Amino acid sequence: MANPGYGKRSAPDQQARCGDDFMLLPLRERNIAGFIDQLPDGAAMDVKGLAKQLPLYGQQAVGSALKVLSVAGYLRRVRCLVTGEGGQVRWVFRTFWSRTARDNEWWGALMAAEVQRAAEPVVAVAAAAPVVPQQRKRGPEPTAAGRSPAYAALARLGRADARLALSAADCAVLEPLAAEWFTRGVDADYLVQALVAGLPAGVDSPVGFVRRRLTDKVPPQLSAASVPSAPGATVRRVMMECTKCGVPGRAEALPDGLCRACRQPDQGAPEAPAVLPVERDVRAYVAELRDLLKAP
Repeated sequence: MANPGYGKRSAPDQQARCGDDFMLLPLRERNIAGFIDQLPDGAAMDVKGLAKQLPLYGQQAVGSALKVLSVAGYLRRVRCLVTGEGGQVRWVFRTFWSRTARDNEWWGALMAAEVQRAAEPVVAVAAAAPVVPQQRKRGPEPTAAGRSPAYAALARLGRADARLALSAADCAVLEPLAAEWFTRGVDADYLVQALVAGLPAGVDSPVGFVRRRLTDKVPPQLSAASVPSAPGATVRRVMMECTKCGVPGRAEALPDGLCRACRQPDQGAPEAPAVLPVERDVRAYVAELRDLLKAP
């Protein structure tokens, strides 16, 4: 999950999930879109964070896929100027996601509504999407007699996904690592979802795999003084930004969620020479062809 205020925001009026969602997209984009669609609101949507959860794709591939999804109308990136408790001002970055592809006019209307909410502090506080993951608002998790919430969460893994079924002894060994997550403000639902997300096809050693994830994916220790909470945070300004390079701008200046430079990456690239290589220096010709191959 991203820090409170950051991460995924579900756009309104989406169609219900069905088996043919994203089927018109290329395979890579379809896989990444399906993964993003399953993430809860508030989940990390930065390229590095998504690449860690998607072992088949590196950061460059994820970045390219997000650009395609932006052009296809599934997402837009937004930065918000937020005033928190004590008058602290900071920028937070959010990615609005729609399972239903939308055109530029629809996204422009959504951004206009967000700007309007920002101009009305009382309305913005009341209508803003929750910045704390929904699962953190639930009450204490039920536990087996004499067992901690961490142990109970580990025992649930096998029911969430059979590939991570743990024995009682395994749960006892991993309990201290899982308990560390609970000290950082998460609950059992958050922990289980984080451990089962993006599993490989086969897990040879469930206890070893879970131990590694408990260590590598432990959430950050959040400070209430440094991160504005939802009740006390007021959005002062909203701006769309380019999905690829992050440059801010008005919605009408970023069609498809991209700035002009990112929409036309080949602008200014040298054109292929019209003359035959036998009529000119061969080394210069080969050098120009290499430059063309390097162009995005």
